[in-house]
Amino acid sequence: EDAWSFHHNPGALAHVRTISAGLSYENRYLLKELQSQAFVFVQPLKAGVISIGAQMYGYKYYKTTRAGIGYSLKLGERLAAGLQMNYQGLRIESYGSKGTVTAEAGILANINEKASLGFGIFNLGRAKLSEYQDDRFSTFMRLGLTYKISRKVLVLLETEKEVQSKLRVKAGLEYELADRFFIRAGGASNPIEITFGFGYQFKNGIKLDMGSAWQQYLGWSPHFGLTYEFKARSQE
Repeated sequence: EDAWSFHHNPGALAHVRTISAGLSYENRYLLKELQSQAFVFVQPLKAGVISIGAQMYGYKYYKTTRAGIGYSLKLGERLAAGLQMNYQGLRIESYGSKGTVTAEAGILANINEKASLGFGIFNLGRAKLSEYQDDRFSTFMRLGLTYKISRKVLVLLETEKEVQSKLRVKAGLEYELADRFFIRAGGASNPIEITFGFGYQFKNGIKLDMGSAWQQYLGWSPHFGLTYEFKARSQE
């Protein structure tokens, strides 16, 4: 339930209480051609939360881009929802480029003080990439559950389905080893990946997250995230 929900479930953004901004970087399998950069900015309003963000992936011969704006709102004490409109583009050297508008939606239900259930869908209208063989931009659906075993331990489960791919199952565990210092580990299927990392929340509002995924045949995919909550300093 922080600014990075922009890229996962816009419904969770309704719980963000402070102006937040973030940058992230990922290098898939340590290949310069498979780099991903992203940013997000979230602004709470009197009613709801507005957000903007973007993600760029690839290199000069193959690049995908997604940029969008969203709005999230609490629908009750335990339910929140969000809607996001994105510009999505693909460019392949010597083949040209294609761009279109896609929609994304998500909900988050706080079942009780320990458990939350979220659902998100990306590319609601299954926008077309080309007429050839009815080629379309990917449509993803995600269903996730978080459960707080204790004040320091958080368990996360998620199923992810791309329309034309096999179901992917993910699991994660977060443990607050020391004050504001978190260690994390997890795994996923199809393909099998093992993940681990850590995060630290500085008192001045900065959050630092680092980690890596390991895939048996392709190797390591390190990633890095930096988030700043603008009002955190005054709250301290």
